[in-house]
Amino acid sequence: MARNKHPEETVGRILDVASRLFLEKGYEHTSIQDIINNLGGLSKGAIYHHFKSKEEILIAVTDRMTSESNHMLAQIRDASGLNGREKLRWIFKASINRPVQNDIFSVAPDFRNNPRLLDSLLRESVEEVAPQYILPIIREGIEDGSIQTEYPEQLAELIMLAANIWMNPMVFDSSPQESLGKFMVFRQMMSGLGVDIVDEEMIRRLAELTDIYNRRK
Repeated sequence: MARNKHPEETVGRILDVASRLFLEKGYEHTSIQDIINNLGGLSKGAIYHHFKSKEEILIAVTDRMTSESNHMLAQIRDASGLNGREKLRWIFKASINRPVQNDIFSVAPDFRNNPRLLDSLLRESVEEVAPQYILPIIREGIEDGSIQTEYPEQLAELIMLAANIWMNPMVFDSSPQESLGKFMVFRQMMSGLGVDIVDEEMIRRLAELTDIYNRRK
């Protein structure tokens, strides 16, 4: 079999088609065969040469969706003229208001039945986002006096686990009412920890994302 001279183009084609189908049909209702049927002659073997499963394709699709967003988070982290608590509020608000969030919640994967997806989300939250974006802001807040904690690493992890896992309706298949209760508890928890960063606008946006998921699941 002839060697593929342009593997990046092949991967790009696969992700383009998969992204479109995931958004149109939802992740759970899209099969590998659906992706193959829309690739214009690309074989199943070519797909499995680059991706071992549909879960891996979704991870790659999501990574591509969020790459530009992570650059935005880094800009907030490194911005001047704001204290740590203000940056934490800004980064949380910017994260949930990213246009790509609508697409991610429209894909509507069921993390309960896809442990590899859940593991990927968990690792990204604890091993990447918490130490790279949240922890530096908390440390800055400790230095400028806007955040009080003796456990910055643990607080960074707690924020990410609560926001990305516990409050995520795609992990617990939460109804809008169940999700709203979690949002309010998160708001109370952060306020009790002296990090009052969640406002009514954020609550409305989180509810909007939950509605998108529940309509598409």
